[in-house]
Amino acid sequence: MTTQGQERHSHTEAASALADINKKTGRNMPQAVLTAVILIAAIVACLMIRIELFVFLVIFFMLLALRELHVDFASVHLYVPLVTLWVCCTGTLIALYYAPNHLLAAGLGIVISVLAVTVAASARHTVGRRLASAIEDKRNAAASASVESVQSKNVRTKPGSAGENSFDNVAVSIFIVLYVLVLASCIILPETFNGHPVAHVVMVIFLPALSDTGGLLAGAFFGKHKLSPRISPKKSVEGLIGSILFAMAGALVVFAVTYPQLWSSRWWVPVLAGVMVGIVGTFGDLCASMLKRDMGIKDMGHLLKGHGGVMDRVDSILLCAPFFVVLLSATGL
Repeated sequence: MTTQGQERHSHTEAASALADINKKTGRNMPQAVLTAVILIAAIVACLMIRIELFVFLVIFFMLLALRELHVDFASVHLYVPLVTLWVCCTGTLIALYYAPNHLLAAGLGIVISVLAVTVAASARHTVGRRLASAIEDKRNAAASASVESVQSKNVRTKPGSAGENSFDNVAVSIFIVLYVLVLASCIILPETFNGHPVAHVVMVIFLPALSDTGGLLAGAFFGKHKLSPRISPKKSVEGLIGSILFAMAGALVVFAVTYPQLWSSRWWVPVLAGVMVGIVGTFGDLCASMLKRDMGIKDMGHLLKGHGGVMDRVDSILLCAPFFVVLLSATGL
């Protein structure tokens, strides 16, 4: 075989291997890796310059996530007040970080947010219903002299429009407040106590991401036993074990670097953190998969190449965040 023939054969084998990996993982891996590197660089840069920049980075990504959810729920004819959610999310997360009493600020912000989105979603319903009624009356009046007038009088607001979904719109809006704002508050809260903000960011953000990577690799190369085939066919028991082991290894490194004096007495904390992140993160992925399956979509969005949308990337991080708040505060780390 000539040199050119060997090169073509090597390229064909490499392309075939990459296609096989992409099929097993369900992602475009080169794009996913590049996107991950960019995100990691952005987070590290914020931490090296000033911790407040990380807070505003979280806010920025949460605003993008709210936009994705707004579009996703609109696809199934559910309305959420996006601008109200943006204002409430930004105000609550900034107040949480800068207020003297962080928990009180977060609690007040969340309560105000729930009330605000309830009013906004209900107002949209009222205005939309009146508008739909006015349009229907005008259509009926214009067609009263024709045969179609009989049919037009039976016209009703289409399913999923403002005329029939007041309760659903309010319920979905409150769900978004609880899912995004409450859990995002738990991402920022660890930076406000015990004097180790950088270590806390690494654990809250990077351990779930590391767990996802471990689950992805273990599932791609060793996955044989399906974890939940109906919800997420690509999840496997081997992937779950890989998630736990990768998260545990990452937690051990962070603990050894940040708390070397506590290693002998609290070695169990990173072990517990690894198990917690592996299980809770996988559960978060499954919950997001169920939500997407109910809405009939594959990804929440397309902003992050190789990962889907912002919510596809942060679902496990969001769900793990409150567990980190409890673990770090209870152990004094």
